[in-house]
Amino acid sequence: MGQTITEKIFSDHVGREVKAGEIIQCELDMIIGNDITTPISIKAFRESGAKKLAKPDNFAIVMDHFIPAKDIASANQAKISRDFAYEHDLKHFFDEKDMGIEHALLPEKGLVVPGDVIIGADSHTCTHGALGAFATGMGSTDLAYGMITGSNWFRVPESIKVIFKGKPREFVYGKDLILELIRLIGVDGALYKALEFTGDTIEHLSMDDRFSLCNMAIEAGAKNGIIAVDEITKEFLKDKNLAREPKFHYSDEDAVYVRTVEIDVANLEPVIAYPHLPSNGKPLSQAVKDDLAVDQVFIGSCTNGRLSDLAIAAEIVKGKKVAKRTRMIVTPATQKIFKEAEKLGYIDTLIDAGAVVSNPTCGACLGGYMGILGDGERCIATTNRNFVGRMGARSSEIYLANSAVAAASAIAGKIADPREII
Repeated sequence: MGQTITEKIFSDHVGREVKAGEIIQCELDMIIGNDITTPISIKAFRESGAKKLAKPDNFAIVMDHFIPAKDIASANQAKISRDFAYEHDLKHFFDEKDMGIEHALLPEKGLVVPGDVIIGADSHTCTHGALGAFATGMGSTDLAYGMITGSNWFRVPESIKVIFKGKPREFVYGKDLILELIRLIGVDGALYKALEFTGDTIEHLSMDDRFSLCNMAIEAGAKNGIIAVDEITKEFLKDKNLAREPKFHYSDEDAVYVRTVEIDVANLEPVIAYPHLPSNGKPLSQAVKDDLAVDQVFIGSCTNGRLSDLAIAAEIVKGKKVAKRTRMIVTPATQKIFKEAEKLGYIDTLIDAGAVVSNPTCGACLGGYMGILGDGERCIATTNRNFVGRMGARSSEIYLANSAVAAASAIAGKIADPREII
């Protein structure tokens, strides 16, 4: 019986063939911490009596949630990670001098590589599966175990094969594909499963779209999301100084899947996830008909803060103005993206339209700072979660959408079809 790509990655690391359901101990290629979760890991590391990291060059701390610090508490929280990084002379420590949202920054730096096993104390670590790696979120104490031993325990997940068919229509992106899948299977439809994304649609998706697709695998309860390496992946990697030699794994034709889901992308319109679950997806045409005024538009996050998102938004708002009663916040995912967007004129276009552009941060997405919603306010966001109180007041509402729809909505002052705005 054949193996899935996820089973092959684990087999390669363990040194023998493994199958879904097995519990294994596996060496880690990269451990990722951030300024919120890493202090707990550091405490557990110290309480264990450990003095040094098992694999210091395979551990990265990215200060991305509350940096620059918003208050004394967040400053003190950040200090714990900084002190630890300096104490251990950490090679991969990314603070204000080299800012970025972790799941955009590490691929940009070549620190996550095809064939890797990656863990992070952040649920959206599954983003890195877009590079043909196994990547999953774990708890802070699990992270500490990895810091101490260089390995961790896993139950090899069963796989769900998702087949996307057809070429996406205009203004339909990776974000819409994953929102449609979650709408179909629910927020627990892939619980502790690997979501393996396949089909001829994949060849039409940029790496930015693929990162968005894998990023939200966790919103269906998945252990990981993964896409096999192809020429588009290799093109993305070719200018990177990769931390390791990449390994390309592909599922066998007779690999075993617990479920297969097929989605006709050719007939899919942009999907809007209504409050208060990512699975509450509606077609854009219904959202437009519902005439939903928005107080705030947010474009950014580890899901949709990449260069293509800023390009899409800038194209739509160029020569126009954000609606009088609407705020527009744009957060580039890394400083490199910010600089490139500035060079290409996207930043000027967005600011001229009335947007405010912030430093790279997760702040608005998790309701931390840089875009908190007040009582009863409605926001359309390119983020990954629209839970009650996710971006601020518990009575606020979050609608998830792609960057084109978000930008069009900023101009219209209500959820809008970009074809009617551009």
